[in-house]
Amino acid sequence: MKVALIGATGFVGKAVLDELLARGHDVTALVRDPAKLEARPHLQVAKADVRNADEVHAAVAGTDAVVSAYNAGWANPDLYNEFLRGTRAIVAGTKAAGVKRYIVIGGAGSLYAPDGSQLVDSPSFPAAIYPGASAARDALTELRNETSLEWTQLSPPVAFHPGSATERTGAYRVGGETPLSTGDGPGTISAADLAVAVVDELDAPKHVGQRFTVAW
Repeated sequence: MKVALIGATGFVGKAVLDELLARGHDVTALVRDPAKLEARPHLQVAKADVRNADEVHAAVAGTDAVVSAYNAGWANPDLYNEFLRGTRAIVAGTKAAGVKRYIVIGGAGSLYAPDGSQLVDSPSFPAAIYPGASAARDALTELRNETSLEWTQLSPPVAFHPGSATERTGAYRVGGETPLSTGDGPGTISAADLAVAVVDELDAPKHVGQRFTVAW
């Protein structure tokens, strides 16, 4: 399969790139700085600013699916607006290119607590990541109204972060709109196994038009 990948140099995107290539997919990675990616078999690098729908359109044209691990940068002073600008441009460019399959790695903040509220609205939600989490939540709300894409969003578990475990086990549990937990607390997963879940969904779709979550 020909797959366009956005965010290939990031924490999650690197793992997704590795998993895609390991399974024999042909990957076009959209990056602003091609020098950040080493040449690898079955990898094509396209210089593109994903905040520009026309550049996304040109880069993803001819692919079978777009996988987005886009992040506007946690230290970005205008993170909320930049995140939405980027995600909207990615959606617009994907649609303009006629690519139907669209998989997004979103955030855990839009998952629902038992009382029906979203985690991002909790008074205890970390203020430092609130702008990005709330933007990801609003982007999912927009995506739910999308009718021309065969979209899926994967939200990571609550305890997922760059310091999480790194191993690839190939195993994970699947949940829906609420976080998965363990007897010891919130669920977690490695970036490698989150990537396994992403590519499993790409290879054998089970959540088209839905959001789902995973954890060990």
